[in-house]
Amino acid sequence: MTVSAEAYLAVVTETIGRVAAEQRQNVADAADLIAAALRADGVVHAFGTGHSEALAMEIAGRAGGLVPTNRIALRDLVLIGGDPGDVLGPKLERDPAVAHRLYELAPIRPQDVFVLASNSGVNGAMVEFASIVKERGHGLVAITSAQHSARMTSRHPSGRKLADFADVVLDNGAPYGDATLPLPLPGGGAVGAVSSITAALLAQQIVAEVVARLVAAGQRPPVYLSANITGGDEHNAELEARYAGRIRRGS
Repeated sequence: MTVSAEAYLAVVTETIGRVAAEQRQNVADAADLIAAALRADGVVHAFGTGHSEALAMEIAGRAGGLVPTNRIALRDLVLIGGDPGDVLGPKLERDPAVAHRLYELAPIRPQDVFVLASNSGVNGAMVEFASIVKERGHGLVAITSAQHSARMTSRHPSGRKLADFADVVLDNGAPYGDATLPLPLPGGGAVGAVSSITAALLAQQIVAEVVARLVAAGQRPPVYLSANITGGDEHNAELEARYAGRIRRGS
């Protein structure tokens, strides 16, 4: 396989098609779980670390997305919790203790549901957070790479992984290591990661299916308009007011 834009497009196209076909039922199951939570006046909390934070941004606060959504991030420790900025670092996601602090800082109610994303599914903070979510009785959707996770040893003391806690698991189809185009050089290596693209696909498919369920039930879905179109700010502010204190934007 050559390393080129065309080669990457071919891999992405194949992967998207495969994920869409293989995860169709899991997308439907995730939508059922989330729609039920929204009908019970719940909010969707999305959390991802590293590049998986992009998944949380697809779920929470995006044009065409659901208003009752909240994004949880490691930097909440600093921006909301008042911790010093130097606590943030590339290995923070491996610390299970972080999860308890993040959960306590979030505006969570019993009827809320969670979407957690981790390509490897093994880092301590994410696994611990998933365990807390289930201990507190929330619904949990996990988006991860089945292939990558299967080849990793958990970094959590329990030896468990993100997928072990989820009510619904969606496989993003990414290979071990995420990158898809091997380099034709001594020592190997690869370029062309795909997990962000397929996770975004799954997130948007879930949102579409949730909206379809709400419409079928005769409800008007609380959906964002782009803030950059006429009337967008007013529309969004009116909907956000219904969830005051429960959803955060801007961090």
